[in-house]
Amino acid sequence: MASLVEQIKEALVAFAGLQTPPALIGGLALAAHNVVRATRDVDFLVDSDDADRLHHLLLEMGYRCIHRSADAANYLRGEEGLDLLYAHRPIARHLLADADERETPMGRLRVISAEGLVAFKLQGYVNDPTRTRDRDDIRALLRAHPDSLDLGELREYFRLFEREDLFEELVHEARA
Repeated sequence: MASLVEQIKEALVAFAGLQTPPALIGGLALAAHNVVRATRDVDFLVDSDDADRLHHLLLEMGYRCIHRSADAANYLRGEEGLDLLYAHRPIARHLLADADERETPMGRLRVISAEGLVAFKLQGYVNDPTRTRDRDDIRALLRAHPDSLDLGELREYFRLFEREDLFEELVHEARA
């Protein structure tokens, strides 16, 4: 975990000049929402308008681009993985804009909402149903926040992906 902390600190310095500060998503963002699980990489939601600038910054920092599309990019530097999801759709831009800024051991850091994290985990699961970890993460978030999650907002995300039955199933499991 120490290398992930250093990796995030370094990334935050590099991200300081961006138009919109990125927000932590993925496995490390789960910890900010009281769900702990192992992860090997750092995931950020970034404004798509910053994609080219970030790409060049990361290359200058010694990362190698493994994949880059209009929606996401994956970088590797030795054993350090850094994944970017580009916010260009209205919902993703809204979630990025609403990310909470928090004081963490890694510095001042923006973290996506628990509802937003569920939305991205759902998208990952829908895109690749073998990613059962995403489904498990959604379940864990529902269990960790039984009274504070906005279920109406979550229902809309599941409706967007035509997975209302999965929403009902996961909510029922979380309450059991």
